[in-house]
Amino acid sequence: MSAPVSRRTAVGLLATTWMTLGGHSVLAAGPDEPARLAGAVSFDLGGDADRPPWRITLYVPPGAAPVDGWPVLYLLDGNAVTGTAIDIERVQAPYPDATGIASRFAVVGIGYPGDEAHDASRRSWDYTPPPGRSYPPHKPGGLTLRTGGADAFLHFVTTTLRSAVAQRCLVDPSRQALFGHSFGGLFVLYALTQAPAAFSHWIAASPSIYWEDAVVLGSIAGLERGPPNGPQVLLLAGAYEEALAPFQQDAPDREARRARLASTRTVELTREMTERLSRISGVTSTFSLIPGRTHMTVLPEALNAAVAFFMQRSG
Repeated sequence: MSAPVSRRTAVGLLATTWMTLGGHSVLAAGPDEPARLAGAVSFDLGGDADRPPWRITLYVPPGAAPVDGWPVLYLLDGNAVTGTAIDIERVQAPYPDATGIASRFAVVGIGYPGDEAHDASRRSWDYTPPPGRSYPPHKPGGLTLRTGGADAFLHFVTTTLRSAVAQRCLVDPSRQALFGHSFGGLFVLYALTQAPAAFSHWIAASPSIYWEDAVVLGSIAGLERGPPNGPQVLLLAGAYEEALAPFQQDAPDREARRARLASTRTVELTREMTERLSRISGVTSTFSLIPGRTHMTVLPEALNAAVAFFMQRSG
């Protein structure tokens, strides 16, 4: 009796045999391997006995860094958006005359261990301003959601993470951007009020300004009392965040969706926030409405807009 064949050996044998696909013979060159993000590395950072680390993805363009170092785009919800941002850099930044992007730039995705696009429990804590509240689990057996941990997360980003990035590549401290969507956009606005000099560019897409009785508005009042010098802010929202998208018009839950839009008032509050920030001396604030997009589909265009805003050529 022949010896049993291991799963790994079987995969290797299959990968080197002829297969027929659509009537054509093809020969696989080797076993399947995990796909890679070109130019990127990942590492875990921070955490303690009570909280797991963050999963960081760092992309650095090929070649020598500029004399002043790489501009750096930091991304919240890194599991969901880092690949898109890296592809924007790789495809667009090498062609400034066609894209208007002034130079190559590094990308830092701040995510969480695991393969899911979002970690609902951790982002609810990390991205929301204090004092915070507790909420029941989304589903039976789930975790109780806590909010209000933005101060600790901001400290991690501006100290531990920034130091770890600087150890791995030469960075330009004068050109640093922070991008966040939804709760992440809320965090961007809160962080702006707490550490306005931490980044040169701040991008908040579909920010959850309504959250917990619009607590972030109190922080904006503090920013108005001590105006910063120079932060540039881009706020974005999708057109279908104030009205149902065509494909939602006949959905069974359309009335609940309309009620949700009326409650969150994302476009209205984002416009109002833009105007309020623009009245603060030293702050440049711009709003952009992205047509044809919902809260969940706005991300690719928002990232493109963020890169153009951060890396736009002058003149």
